[in-house]
Amino acid sequence: MSNISSLAYIHPHAVLGENVIIEPFSYIEDNVIIGDNTHIMPHACIMSGARIGNACTVFPNAVIAGIPQDLKFKDEESLAIIGDNTVVRECVTVNRGTESRGQTVVGDHCLLMAYSHVAHDCVLKNYVIIGNTVQLAGEVEIDDYAILSGGTLVHQFTKIGKHTMIQGGTRLGKDIPPFAMAGREPVSYVGLNVIGLRRRGFTGEQINAIQEVYRLLYLSGYNISQGVERIESELADSPERSEILNFVRASSRGVVRGNMD
Repeated sequence: MSNISSLAYIHPHAVLGENVIIEPFSYIEDNVIIGDNTHIMPHACIMSGARIGNACTVFPNAVIAGIPQDLKFKDEESLAIIGDNTVVRECVTVNRGTESRGQTVVGDHCLLMAYSHVAHDCVLKNYVIIGNTVQLAGEVEIDDYAILSGGTLVHQFTKIGKHTMIQGGTRLGKDIPPFAMAGREPVSYVGLNVIGLRRRGFTGEQINAIQEVYRLLYLSGYNISQGVERIESELADSPERSEILNFVRASSRGVVRGNMD
């Protein structure tokens, strides 16, 4: 049975699942769907276009599905989608999409820490952690298990690969390939996210193979194109090798450079 405070504002057309908790002074607009077992804390604002999954928690003063901070936005219909088991901490803002993609998406089992911002049309996949005050510009893409430490600033259209770790305070204007750690000023590749990979069950053999890919890509004095050629000619194929090479080839902004550059 849901527990809904009489001191909350809930539009009569909002759709609430089973066992939802809505605390006093929260605000829920029309065209909102909230899944089962989700908890909306006091003073949270769930605005038109929000789609919040099951077993989520939205902390005080968070705003989900505010209109985009994009001057091209013309009040078109769009969504902000939050997956299951995701936690949205205090004062987080997740803007809804524009006509570019039509939706902003945060996946399952994500953690958006206090004061972080997810701009229009961003796509965050599953198990992503966004640290305190991280700021994502529009149409940023972040793959599974990526961790962005506090204060990171991410330029529009940047892509961040899976299982990556970004140092706090980093300014990102280039894409970060999978399994890597990035930081320093200007931002560069600083090593493999070995601890994160071990925690997620990667074997020593897999980690060593990934290290060999990045040795040729970043630590052998080649440019990125030369490194890719050497990787293809010298290293055995593997899912991890393919993941990295496909990411590098698809990068429109260019991947982050090595710290030897």
